[in-house]
Amino acid sequence: MDQPATASPTADEHGHDHVLYSVEDSVATVTLNRPEAMNALTVQMKASLLEALERARDDAGARAVLLTGAGRAFCAGQDLQEHAANLEAGVGLDGTVRAHYNPIVLTVTGMGKPVVAAVNGVAAGAGASLAFACDFRVAAENAKFAMAFGAIGLVPDSGASWTLPRLVGPAKARELLLLGDTVGAEEALRLGLATAVVPAAELGARARELAVRLAQGPTLAYGAIKQALDYSAAHTLEDSLEVEADLQDFCAKTEDHERATRAFLAKQKPVFQGR
Repeated sequence: MDQPATASPTADEHGHDHVLYSVEDSVATVTLNRPEAMNALTVQMKASLLEALERARDDAGARAVLLTGAGRAFCAGQDLQEHAANLEAGVGLDGTVRAHYNPIVLTVTGMGKPVVAAVNGVAAGAGASLAFACDFRVAAENAKFAMAFGAIGLVPDSGASWTLPRLVGPAKARELLLLGDTVGAEEALRLGLATAVVPAAELGARARELAVRLAQGPTLAYGAIKQALDYSAAHTLEDSLEVEADLQDFCAKTEDHERATRAFLAKQKPVFQGR
């Protein structure tokens, strides 16, 4: 078991520790740490978040990732004060969707290990999109999801037009995106936006419990499962069968598969090593 690790900051150019990173029990925890602004994302914070996610992706000591926010919000999305200043300067979005949001989401979805979002409060706009990109969303009972893009005359970004219909179905996704109504935790659970809803005081422990469980599993197989699901979303059954066969050949050669097969035959619980 890994020793507890002190959270290390990913500081922006002003020295602000707006994203924290730590690893414990093979779980990399990435914390959005701008609670005074409900973890709204500035350009520098987005750069720090991408750096932390890439660090988690490449960290051999991390076999699962836990993403959460400090304070009373998960993430309020784009920092609108920074955005308003860009509008005033005539630079609009200033390329942030392609330069920042797209790489962040692709790093989460392309991560070869499970990602759990611990949604501790409001997840709005790109913040909600970020949660939707994760494999699991454990929500506090006071959590809320808001597709706030239309309310300010924008379209969804950070993958929401892709992830949301796959979570709740195309008709409900259209409703949520066009009307922009806020979805509470229990409704999110009913719709499939949330994996579980827990008391706010238990969120950290319950989300970590899930992340640790995943970190103790067959990491390479988990990554292959994610790859197969993403591929099948845009390909035919025939093509998906071929990819399944390739991925199965890969997983069959892993130490974890061999170890688990022997454990099953011996009526023992397998101990996975992520290899």
